[in-house]
Amino acid sequence: MADKTLKLEVITPERVALQDESTSVIVPGVDGELGIWPNHAPLLAGLKPGVISYKTASGTEKLVVSGGFVEVANNTISVIAPAAEKSTEIDFTRAEEAKKRALERIAKKEGIDMARAQAALARANARLSVR
Repeated sequence: MADKTLKLEVITPERVALQDESTSVIVPGVDGELGIWPNHAPLLAGLKPGVISYKTASGTEKLVVSGGFVEVANNTISVIAPAAEKSTEIDFTRAEEAKKRALERIAKKEGIDMARAQAALARANARLSVR
């Protein structure tokens, strides 16, 4: 069974957000989604804000990350992210409000940090996509 699963760990500065066994994992790479299966070649890649989708014995699970990095080696996937949340941990009302604020800031176009506003919008959209 060991050669048919991957160890998945997601670590943030505050906590270990996830440790699980998976048969496949999809991560939001900066250049597109990356699919990872058992015996995958070693990999190091940047992540954008988005959803990590992974299959376990009980079904498909999802976790939102706010960017970071993924490393794959020896059937272990290690994700280092500034923040990570399971769908059960997300306050969707708060995420909707954050999206609204980000859109308002982006619409102003002047006197704002556009990159920061776009990053806030990406994080809010990622959270809302697992609803």
